[in-house]
Amino acid sequence: MSGGRVLAVALPILLGALFVVSLLVGEVWLDPREVLHEIFLPTPHLAALIVTDLRLPRTVLACLVGASLGLSGAVLQGLTRNPLAEPGLLGVSAGAALGAVIAIYFGMTSLLDVTGPIMGLIGALGASVLTFALGRRGGVLSLVLAGAAVSGLAAACISLALNLAPNPYAAYEIMSWLMGSLSDRSWNQVVLILPFVLVGCAMLAMTARALDALSLGETQAQSLGINLDRIRLLVILGTAFAVGAATSVTGAIGFIGLVAPHMVRPFVGHQPSRILLPAAVLGAVLLLGADIAVRLIRIGPEIKIGVFTSLLGTPFFFWLVVRLRRIAP
Repeated sequence: MSGGRVLAVALPILLGALFVVSLLVGEVWLDPREVLHEIFLPTPHLAALIVTDLRLPRTVLACLVGASLGLSGAVLQGLTRNPLAEPGLLGVSAGAALGAVIAIYFGMTSLLDVTGPIMGLIGALGASVLTFALGRRGGVLSLVLAGAAVSGLAAACISLALNLAPNPYAAYEIMSWLMGSLSDRSWNQVVLILPFVLVGCAMLAMTARALDALSLGETQAQSLGINLDRIRLLVILGTAFAVGAATSVTGAIGFIGLVAPHMVRPFVGHQPSRILLPAAVLGAVLLLGADIAVRLIRIGPEIKIGVFTSLLGTPFFFWLVVRLRRIAP
């Protein structure tokens, strides 16, 4: 059996197993037989309520966010032909973070729970529009530089908000959100971002054929009828909808989008279109596994998932840089 077929069988099984485990583990460990019994009762008992109201939305959210990050990372690496590309490259994540920070800074989140995610989505879309406006005429390099400029501007504004925070509680809330978390999320957040994630992922998936052509170079891709401006717009808007929506709810979660495409590439080859779906599924697996890990590790307060993925992803990033340096001509 080829590596691609092994991956096609193994990843869904692993995702399904982690999905079930995620519903059962935490501060209160649940017996699966008890959950199955209670969930069908006319009046749900404690175990069923914990699963349906607390852990199921958190688990679904982890799958959505992880898949968005994995897919967008694979698309961006194909578009830029840069193995170090990841979803934050175009400024979308930073824009979403800035939007949510503005909501926290001005106390909007105390009025309505979904205000933070809505402002995050607005920030992500605003950042994507600015990135495309600045970089559309200069090729991929110009687009990447525009994304870096937008990210820098958003980071500076976030630092300013922390510096001018009206009270310690606001600064603490901003810092906690920026570290990324899936805890205390409800079905409201899942329902809010689901349409944006689905639309964004569909737009990213539509670039598969163009990414294959771009692997030959921009000139060759254009000779094959690929409209580069259209593809860049699809990638930016798709990333804005999918990753922007995810970031607006969970905060910044790094390295999933960088790591997932590299982990599947040895099994499916280097053709970009063949990497997209496995990278999305593996992204969901990685984030769901990380979320289970932070619930099991007990060394004080629950470790923020953004911190955990960064701690695990940074060594991979160093290894990738060293590997690229060795194979570079």
